[in-house]
Amino acid sequence: MDLGLVAQYTMNGLMLGMMYALVAVGFTLFFGVLDVIKFSHGDVLTVGAFTALASFIGLQSIGLTSDAVELLAMLVAALGAMALLGAFIARAFILPLRSAPALNTLLITLMLGTVLREAVRLFYPDGANPKPFPRLLPADSINIGNFNLRLDNAILLTAGALVIVGLQFLLNRTKLGLAIRAVAQDEETAKTMGVNFNAIVLITFAIGSALAAFAGLMNGLYYNEINFGIGLYLGVVGFSAAIIGGLGSIYGAILGGFLFAGLQTIGAVALPFASAYKDVFAFAVVIALMAWRPTGLIPEKLSERV
Repeated sequence: MDLGLVAQYTMNGLMLGMMYALVAVGFTLFFGVLDVIKFSHGDVLTVGAFTALASFIGLQSIGLTSDAVELLAMLVAALGAMALLGAFIARAFILPLRSAPALNTLLITLMLGTVLREAVRLFYPDGANPKPFPRLLPADSINIGNFNLRLDNAILLTAGALVIVGLQFLLNRTKLGLAIRAVAQDEETAKTMGVNFNAIVLITFAIGSALAAFAGLMNGLYYNEINFGIGLYLGVVGFSAAIIGGLGSIYGAILGGFLFAGLQTIGAVALPFASAYKDVFAFAVVIALMAWRPTGLIPEKLSERV
């Protein structure tokens, strides 16, 4: 195969992997602080993407046409709104169920995800149909043989990497990160040391939901289209990535996201029966890996959670 095509497929895989990793990291954060799986996480991504689109339409309606201003406003609106939504979900639905069986939390977040998804479909204007997403990033590209490096893709990939690096800095170099890790490792000891447990949980859910919103915005800018079902798919893939990487490990979630994207890319390129089965191939390999390593590729260590 031509090296240019290999580079093109690699770039596409990296873009997908970055989006999957952002979603997977959210699942890991939630599990780290409360040992819960929030199955509405993917649908928060959907709401975030549609919030960004609604912000763009609102700015257009008042005559603002600067790409930079529109993109910044979409970013602030989506991340801010989803951070608030994530904190609200934690406060209203997750924390009250801490003493209930884990299945209750799974079911309520699963049903909440359906509510969010159907709300977008029913109440967003023509929400049942795919919506065009604005092209706000530079459309320039560089051709190197059969490899076409799009500037917008490079910007999105760099932005995603900076978000992950920023999250790592927050968790490992700030007092807030120290509090989050303390709660993840030992809730009772953290409380004894003066950590406000409920506040840390709300902040963690806000951060994870903002990451989902960022992934939704990336998805829209990459494909230039969104629909009310994107979160369902990305949620399943993100959860699979978190599991295969090692639920409870940030590095495992990132590794799992890029691994899943790599498997999809290999499936699309190498399988003789076309790319329609790339997801089947990726999930089949994930199942095999889970049977081989049930704790994930980077098993969680209780002393190193989150």
